[in-house]
Amino acid sequence: MPRPPAPPEASSWYALYEFALVTVLLFGVVSAVRLLVVPSSALAVSGLHLALAAVGAVVGALALLLIRSPWGRRSGAHMNPAVSVGLWLMGAFPGRCVLPYVGAQAAGSLAGTALAALMWGAPASDPPADYAVVQPAPGWGTPAVAATEIGCLFLLTLVIGFFLANPTYDAWLPAVLAMLTAAIIAILGPRSGGSTNPARQIGPAVLSGNHHDLAVYLLAPVVGAVLGAAVHRELVRRTRLRRPRTYRLCPASAEAVGGA
Repeated sequence: MPRPPAPPEASSWYALYEFALVTVLLFGVVSAVRLLVVPSSALAVSGLHLALAAVGAVVGALALLLIRSPWGRRSGAHMNPAVSVGLWLMGAFPGRCVLPYVGAQAAGSLAGTALAALMWGAPASDPPADYAVVQPAPGWGTPAVAATEIGCLFLLTLVIGFFLANPTYDAWLPAVLAMLTAAIIAILGPRSGGSTNPARQIGPAVLSGNHHDLAVYLLAPVVGAVLGAAVHRELVRRTRLRRPRTYRLCPASAEAVGGA
């Protein structure tokens, strides 16, 4: 079935907003790790699982604010190359905007990571931690990390497709995404690393020089989004489910619910 045209208001210039959003997001991620995880911090939470649960809560709240921000409403607040690819394949986002968005998201990752590292400096105990690079736990090999990253974005793409196709529920998508972000960091962070976002990993990995499983963290989420979009298209063909009505993760109905 041919893909319907994407909403005409989508613009490549909105990639500038994506750059700003991802810069703020990565600044917040790296700052949260530095303050809550690094043992030398006065605010460090004891125990890796509890520390990453705290980081997840902070990052989830930050993601919600960014999705609902004026910049987020303009660009769609994808903040994740895999999300941009998934929305394009589901027919909600124009193909001409994908590369500008992906480039802006990668640049924002580098900028936000660098700004946070500049502000906080290098911790004496664990130098790579000043960049909050994602790493799998011992015993988690490349296949397990890849499967986890693919599975997360497969499910996340289906969630986004369902909510944006259903005006009855789409207002709750920003909150749902914030909760999923917090849960992924808390549950998978101590295991696979819980990245699920190429923009989350590329800045920390490049600036720290720690490239362990970098290709997996960059490619597996995109594979998951492609698979999720394919399943969504099949559901549109076989059921009453519709394609997403917008590429924006904060639709107008969500603004009304939030009182913004």
